[in-house]
Amino acid sequence: MTDLNQIKEHMKIIGADGVHIGTVDKVEGDRIKMTKADSGSHADHHHYFSGGLVAAVEGNQVRLSAAGSAAVMLEEEEGGEALSDKSS
Repeated sequence: MTDLNQIKEHMKIIGADGVHIGTVDKVEGDRIKMTKADSGSHADHHHYFSGGLVAAVEGNQVRLSAAGSAAVMLEEEEGGEALSDKSS
């Protein structure tokens, strides 16, 4: 797994295919917390990615191991559960 200490606030998160997915708010434990603005239909709270999805940190970008369309399906809620279509 990539060293998550390399990930800094405001870095861009991209899929393996280069598609922009979001922006880093900060790293919490072994997960990346995205900015609220990048949380789609749940813009009132943050979404997360498991640090295990990080393939590399390159310049100002965090590249995930999944393509963009698959990566957005792997976003998590704060408690670690999968996203639902309901906002809290």
